[in-house]
Amino acid sequence: MADEGKGPGERPVRWGILATGGIAGKFVEDLAELPDAEVVAVGSRSLASAEGFAQRYGIPRAHGDWASLAGDPDVDVVYVATPHSAHQEPVRLCLEAGTPVLCEKPFTLNAAQAEELVGLARERRVFLMEAMWTYCNPVVRRMAELVADGAIGEVLAVHADFGIEAPMDATHRLRDPLLGGGALLDLGVYPVAFAQLLLGEPDEVRAWARLSGGVDENTGLLLGYASGAVAALTCSLVADTARTAVVTGSLGRIEFPRGFFHPERFVLHRAGAEPEEFSVPGPSNSFIHEASEVGRALRAGETESPLVPLDGTLAVMRTLDAARREIGLRYPGE
Repeated sequence: MADEGKGPGERPVRWGILATGGIAGKFVEDLAELPDAEVVAVGSRSLASAEGFAQRYGIPRAHGDWASLAGDPDVDVVYVATPHSAHQEPVRLCLEAGTPVLCEKPFTLNAAQAEELVGLARERRVFLMEAMWTYCNPVVRRMAELVADGAIGEVLAVHADFGIEAPMDATHRLRDPLLGGGALLDLGVYPVAFAQLLLGEPDEVRAWARLSGGVDENTGLLLGYASGAVAALTCSLVADTARTAVVTGSLGRIEFPRGFFHPERFVLHRAGAEPEEFSVPGPSNSFIHEASEVGRALRAGETESPLVPLDGTLAVMRTLDAARREIGLRYPGE
């Protein structure tokens, strides 16, 4: 467990991995590319699963319950990679143990859960961050700098979509209401977060969806702002969309190709000028950027990341809640 105010100093950041699914494995693989990070423990509700994961990735210790990992004295920070319906409990356990947390997106099932965890982190002064890799991506950061510098003038509109088409039966987590399934929370969080990075929390939220089996499978959102700016966003489990994004301003626009949520490049269009392409060296489809930001923050003694601020995470969760109210989607137990 990392003591309050105590960071890793000059040694590598020691990570604990909570959950043993595919995304946890990809995170561990990416961490291997960071010289100042190492994975020292994994935890699962099944000891056999934790031991199997530990053996597969060469991790020294396996814990058969979340609390043991949260309290492991050799762990500086825990990466929570469970489905979002199971984020609240393990994050709370870590925070109560004084252990910093990087929690996968969407942060929680709803805003109320997110507010509880953020409140606890701030009360205990323990680092907490949502694993919104888009915000840490160097190409997105470069775009945000250009927008802040007035490259396209006042931002008037954001368009973004994220849809996949995959055969999924009712037992798949994306189709399971008990696991917070549906397009909105798992995929729509990216367009919403992207829009709010540029425009902030909307004043109005409108949404439409096709529901099936207790989850949304094809959903559209329109975010409205008092300034007159708008964001038109879509997400889908039944359509392979372009997965692009466009930011339009009064003096130009910025276009992202397929994969806007982990982009390799974008193109800036300004009136009377040739298009300019921007890219940043390094991997885009990787967890290393967010892991690096966690390490930087811990060494600096910060309890929140300026790249992925907790207030921004809460604002996104409120927008997702508002959209679910609009489409009439409630999960069991809410």
